[in-house]
Amino acid sequence: MNKDQVKGRVEDVKGKVKEAAGKVVGNDRLRGEGIADQVAGKSQATYGDAKEKVRDAAKDLANRKDD
Repeated sequence: MNKDQVKGRVEDVKGKVKEAAGKVVGNDRLRGEGIADQVAGKSQATYGDAKEKVRDAAKDLANRKDD
């Protein structure tokens, strides 16, 4: 797991908490910020996932080349 995956998932959770808090207190702005944080977090996590797949594929390719 890389930094982008971790940071993205943390941001997603923070966004869910903000959205829920906004719903509870009736604050549409806070709710909207929470949704935006979730989108940003999911995007960063997806980027991290892609980086991880590329890294793994490169390792596999290097291992095949050695055989």
